[in-house]
Amino acid sequence: MDAFNTSMPLPFSYTFTITGSSCNTSTHTNPWMDVRIWSKLPERLLDRVIAFLPPPAFFRARSVCKRWYGLLYCSSFLELYMQISPSHHWFLFLKHRTLKSYICRANTSSGGNGDNRTNCEGYLFDPCDAAWYRLSFNLVPSGFYPASSSGGLVCWVSDEAGAKNLILFNPLVDSLIQLPPTLRPRLFPSIGLTVSPTSVDVTVAGDDLISPYAVKNLSTESFHIDAGGFYSIWGTTSSLPRLCSLESGRMVHVDGKFYCMNYNPFSVLAYDMAANKWFKIQAPMRRFLRSPGLVESRGKLILVAAVEKSKLNVPKSLRLWGLQDCGTTWVEIERMPLQLYMQFAEVEGRNGFDPVGHGEFIVIMIRGSDKGLLFDICRKRWRWIPACPYLGSSGCANNGEDAELRGLAYEPRLATPVIGLLSCFTG
Repeated sequence: MDAFNTSMPLPFSYTFTITGSSCNTSTHTNPWMDVRIWSKLPERLLDRVIAFLPPPAFFRARSVCKRWYGLLYCSSFLELYMQISPSHHWFLFLKHRTLKSYICRANTSSGGNGDNRTNCEGYLFDPCDAAWYRLSFNLVPSGFYPASSSGGLVCWVSDEAGAKNLILFNPLVDSLIQLPPTLRPRLFPSIGLTVSPTSVDVTVAGDDLISPYAVKNLSTESFHIDAGGFYSIWGTTSSLPRLCSLESGRMVHVDGKFYCMNYNPFSVLAYDMAANKWFKIQAPMRRFLRSPGLVESRGKLILVAAVEKSKLNVPKSLRLWGLQDCGTTWVEIERMPLQLYMQFAEVEGRNGFDPVGHGEFIVIMIRGSDKGLLFDICRKRWRWIPACPYLGSSGCANNGEDAELRGLAYEPRLATPVIGLLSCFTG
């Protein structure tokens, strides 16, 4: 970090050396790397090359010269970046103390200067290279927890009971915007977020406060704004299905709909944003599921759950089902190998697990621990995730409790133009 000699803190920490990588400091003799050729490339061509770099490499490259350092603030480069930069199907993990997600922060003292911000760390995982990076969330005020992520933005929600305040934050460039508070008082509602370069949609559902001491899943309210000038500030409301139970606090967005798990008995709730209507989808093998969760992968909804049918002589397993185009039928698409499941079950100890999907990857994190499995849908390959090297040095006080990582699908983006759209509206 010191070698960068930058005037502003970088969002990534590069103290971790990737296992298996090698460094060759010898001079290149390959004629294709002749400095006389590469030093005369047009700037616009160089910009296209830089736009393809993954975020960690981009921030390292900013130390090369003043011009490259200033690319982060160059509108023409950011416009090019949005057009050609490849997607990165990465995952963001944050430490939690409880299931209701008070974040374990590195330093909760304000130093007596009245600053209510806390030093919160996130851990960014690249599944292709099995590499970890550290991100800072020190601009997020205290009293907020992360609930969702989309389009390079992480949604943080106030943890105080009452009308909910939501913050959208891009940790790569430290850009932050706060949305208007919700209209109805809630405790820990389920949050759905989907962000495109020209629009933002947020859905807040359940945990309605019907008294200072009681909550009930009654209603949904939605926020929408787009570059075309249409907006709805929590003005779109709908009723939740009767007797629904939203315990996970998570929503998954697929093709214009938000999906979340319904408990006791297990089913899937779907919210059609265009029709402003909820409906139920029956879960497969719902009587025998344990710790079910929903993920999005390559534009499809996938249900991940352990199956336990000991009385019917069916081996215990962890299975994945995909929702078909008809919207009501599930088809099993994968089953964890039995030997691996036995190892997984021994580590998990019936504490439960939380799946997160992004692109072709699905991560299954064991609750109450920092251990998890990574499944590559395209290659049909399972593997254990390497331990995050930053957990032992983050300075979080766990009060004797085991560390628990909760994950979000996160695509790191240098440019999130909807922040500017929201700033124009709220300003």
